[in-house]
Amino acid sequence: MPRQQQPATRPVRRRSYDQFCATARALDSVGDRWTLLIVRELLAGPRRYTDLHADLPGVSTDVLASRLRDMEQNGLATRRRLPPPAAASVYELTERGHGLMPVLAALAEWGAPALAERRPTDAVRAHWFALPLLRALGGPAYEGVVEVHLDEGEFHVRAGGTEGGAAVYGDGPADCADARIALDVEVCLELAQGGLTLAEAVEDGRVSVSGDGPLAAALRGD
Repeated sequence: MPRQQQPATRPVRRRSYDQFCATARALDSVGDRWTLLIVRELLAGPRRYTDLHADLPGVSTDVLASRLRDMEQNGLATRRRLPPPAAASVYELTERGHGLMPVLAALAEWGAPALAERRPTDAVRAHWFALPLLRALGGPAYEGVVEVHLDEGEFHVRAGGTEGGAAVYGDGPADCADARIALDVEVCLELAQGGLTLAEAVEDGRVSVSGDGPLAAALRGD
């Protein structure tokens, strides 16, 4: 009986610019569509696949799964199983993945002027404004957890720290915030573009601050 012929194995597609250049090597890992936006989501902490899919409107399940696999292979993210009663798998950034934080912050600053007008097809999530706010919350004067309230929802960031910057901390309200601020998207974008300082926005009443600790006092300019 003749041996049945096995189907040819499809070669693995190797995505690379094949350039001995640091920028090209970086884009080999994060240049695909959706990858940096997945990193943006994971900066807020471990996320389940279903949460990522919900907060990345427009991405297909196949593309999301493929990008996550690529990120694991490239050492940008890991997947782990939560203990009971959660019993769910979550994705989280590695140290190398977290190293993309300043890249995303710079992209957010560069792209902020393009948000002058919201298109009817544009989706929005409150925590997407965390990166544009980093500029306003950076510096040694602010240190602690700031809960941010927008009409679109809430998120919180950790300001200050050893490098005097700010880092995305998480989606939704904080378990224990040192200060709370409320503002609208227009003010948030002005802060991101550098046309308005946080002190000016607070003084003009365009940002309200609540809280009794040192961070709240610093944000109010007390």
